[in-house]
Amino acid sequence: MSKKVLLTGGAGFIGHMAINEMLQSTDWEILTIDRLSYAGDLRRLDQIYKEKGDSSHQRLKFIYHDLKAPLSSDLIEKIKDVNYVIHIGASSHVTRSVENPRVFIEDNIVGSFNLLEASRELNDLELFYYFSTDEVFGPSINNEKFKEWSRYNSKNPYSASKAAAEEVTIAYANTYGLPVLITHCSNVYGERQHYEKFIPNTIKKILSGEEIVVHTDSKNVPGSRYYLYNEDLSKTILFLVKNYDKVKEKSFQDSKMETPKVNISGSSLVSNLEIVELIGKHLNKDFNYKLIEHDPTRPGHDIKYGLDTSLLESLKGVFDREFEDGLVQTLDWYNKNPEWHN
Repeated sequence: MSKKVLLTGGAGFIGHMAINEMLQSTDWEILTIDRLSYAGDLRRLDQIYKEKGDSSHQRLKFIYHDLKAPLSSDLIEKIKDVNYVIHIGASSHVTRSVENPRVFIEDNIVGSFNLLEASRELNDLELFYYFSTDEVFGPSINNEKFKEWSRYNSKNPYSASKAAAEEVTIAYANTYGLPVLITHCSNVYGERQHYEKFIPNTIKKILSGEEIVVHTDSKNVPGSRYYLYNEDLSKTILFLVKNYDKVKEKSFQDSKMETPKVNISGSSLVSNLEIVELIGKHLNKDFNYKLIEHDPTRPGHDIKYGLDTSLLESLKGVFDREFEDGLVQTLDWYNKNPEWHN
């Protein structure tokens, strides 16, 4: 039997690829809510339409709405028979959260609350999936890899807002019986990513000949991240939705907590300097960079994060290509679509 999905942030980087995977691998009907902030771009969905053909128009419907406002009765009527709510839409840039924390509190906490409230009125709801971040655990100082229920240690308003919304989501599971899943995810990369993120920003700067800044710790070691290719993440998201009952059972066995949480991460720990060098190599371009010790004007930025993915591995839900392979695919896409870095 076909399912109906409500996905938030469908014009965003992660959301549009999750939609692409669902259109490709299921017969589900998809509704997506997006307010089209600076990071939301309808060109992403337009390219999916072109690649998938006319059938995608019949299965994918776009709804403009800012989740800071409660969902109206008319909007709830449109989504009343949804089976899965996948809440990906969020404000997600650390520097912006430091500069204007109120936006992140309103978008990520109030927005999640409004969606949870609306979800209580969905009679056919089988899953409310809240998509969170590895940053809720704070920095991995001694190469720690945090388990799903490790203590939170938010270092900036962005991660604090995501952690708070997780707690609200858990409260709705415990209080109102919403079927909830929470995932934490490492850094994601791939085509159509907003240029404020490190990889597309580096591509743009190398192509334009601009100097690249690489931040380091006090020992001059560049910051690093575990990277996951966006297409691989979208496969994991769909896997977890389809296998929610199994996920819930395994999560309880692992944590003894009623609300299932799953960590998602790439296996490739890559430093920012390595990324610059790889992009320069594959673009066959010279580049200039400078190392800057952890900058006091950039509070809230951590050198490294880490997630323990043993639960996801036990579920056989890992999709993770080699970082350089995904980077080459990303660069090839940007070469064919120069308008995305102009």
